[in-house]
Amino acid sequence: MNGRGMIRRRRYAPRFALAGAVLVGLGWLMRRMPAQTPGRQWWPWLMMAGGLLLVGVFMAWRHGRGGSSGLVNRWSRRSRRNDGVASWWAILRVASGWAMRRKASVLRPSLRGRGWRGWFVSAREVATPLARVGLLRVWSPIEDVTLRIGGPRTGKTGELAGRILDAPGAVIATSTRTDLVELCAPVRSLRGPVRVFNPSGVGTLRSTIAFDPLSGCQRPTTATTRAADLLAGVDSPSAAGGDREFWAGQARRVLASLMHAAALGGCSMREVLAWVADPDSAAAEVSRYLRRSPEPAYESDALQFLNTNERTRSSICATIMPALGWLTDSVAAAATRPAEDGAELDVAELLARRGTVFMLGAEDAQVAPLVTAFTGHIAREARRIAGQQRGGRLDPPLTLALDEAALICPVPLDNWTADMGGRNVTIHIAVQSRAQLRQRWGDTGAAAILNNTATILLYGGTRDPDDLAAYSMLSGERDEDVPTWDHEGRVTAITTRRVPMLSPSQIAQLPARHVVIIRRGLAPAIGRVQMAWKRSDVRGAQRSLRWERRIDLWTAATVRFAEWIEARGAEAAAVLAPLLARVRDRVSKSDGRVR
Repeated sequence: MNGRGMIRRRRYAPRFALAGAVLVGLGWLMRRMPAQTPGRQWWPWLMMAGGLLLVGVFMAWRHGRGGSSGLVNRWSRRSRRNDGVASWWAILRVASGWAMRRKASVLRPSLRGRGWRGWFVSAREVATPLARVGLLRVWSPIEDVTLRIGGPRTGKTGELAGRILDAPGAVIATSTRTDLVELCAPVRSLRGPVRVFNPSGVGTLRSTIAFDPLSGCQRPTTATTRAADLLAGVDSPSAAGGDREFWAGQARRVLASLMHAAALGGCSMREVLAWVADPDSAAAEVSRYLRRSPEPAYESDALQFLNTNERTRSSICATIMPALGWLTDSVAAAATRPAEDGAELDVAELLARRGTVFMLGAEDAQVAPLVTAFTGHIAREARRIAGQQRGGRLDPPLTLALDEAALICPVPLDNWTADMGGRNVTIHIAVQSRAQLRQRWGDTGAAAILNNTATILLYGGTRDPDDLAAYSMLSGERDEDVPTWDHEGRVTAITTRRVPMLSPSQIAQLPARHVVIIRRGLAPAIGRVQMAWKRSDVRGAQRSLRWERRIDLWTAATVRFAEWIEARGAEAAAVLAPLLARVRDRVSKSDGRVR
């Protein structure tokens, strides 16, 4: 509807409504008049005509309010009232803990049938708090993906640690440093077992679990996905194009067939590396193992690779070798073999016991394929288990907290962000910029991740003009009054113009611990995030650890003192014996004199 039609409707609608009310009132009065009053018999028709007018006005108002123009105008008025940001009522209705509890029976099938008791379930069982806006908290349900974008030392890791601590079920956390382990392990150990996978040897932590990339590769489908994950750790879609995509596809087929052969033959990943380095000497052995496969296509892929010309084979080997580079690192290779006190991870047990696995990786790309393959193995096994549970959802859910995801764990997030949420695999991602997303997953993949993300947290400190312009556009626009003054300083006119809700400079200069929240179904909001080390549970766990260390020190000091007394006891007795004898003599002499 154009502007004139809307003005005309607003002008005549009150008149029709007044006429309808007058007719209804007139008919009611005529009904109460004496029977002999002239025209009294027409009162039902008057009331009917008035009622039809009122119903018509109401239907027209309802249509205008629910139609496209009505919705747009209502949104525009709402944005003008709240300066373009989310109001307290919108946050309460869409992103509060109360709103999360309304979906508890869907998000957690085990909570169905609780009736009114479901309203007393802790909001952290079905959602996680992201930031505080005024007195209200913005929550994200366990089925949604969250993405935090910010440069180094802006607080992403501290906020992401809170998502690990609030996770109601099992957690897989990746990081390039040990701070996540130090912050979260004491608290998470109260909920379930804590394991560490550290193939890079970051810090002084050693791996307490092992992961063999060949585990389960006796199944052809597992070998295919495992090979794809290993190659994804080094493949860069941003550089893909033409020949690159072709050789990456060939490398996946060949590596899958070689890993399948190694698993069938009881070999290790070092044999796979040797086969890639010297294909001629491996032809007979690989063919013999693949004859045991239930899928003949894998033997065909291997034979095609082994019998092809030298130039093609060299290109395929050059594509595969970076995915196996971690085998040259003794620490990474040892992380694939179960230690005396370690074992391979049982995903079903991890989910049932609500355990936590911290995966540490250096910023170099050497161990990224191994971490990527391990994360992919856990996520796919969790997806398989979810398909067997009620509603097709994990209960309790699995949380993936991917800090520096583009550096150490480049899993296929463009696909996972679209599929995993409906299975209660919650994904929390932390990256440094949109450019980092595009570099790792390409333009198409980065766009898919941004579109599939339900909540984006934008930290300050960004300096890229393109990123700042995109963030400013996402924040929307608002009306700004522009006064006009005369030469005497009096306001002569006020005009309204549309400006961005947040300018690029405002986003770049956000204070520390403040974020711009871009959430689905909610206007932008500016909130304050909480660092994990300021939480009461983290401080309590740290105090407990400090007291445990003090008690251990006191106990050790007491033991050493007792050992010293015991060692010096005989020597002290020999020194004190003459003195004691003299005391006895003097006492006996004193007693004689008294008598």
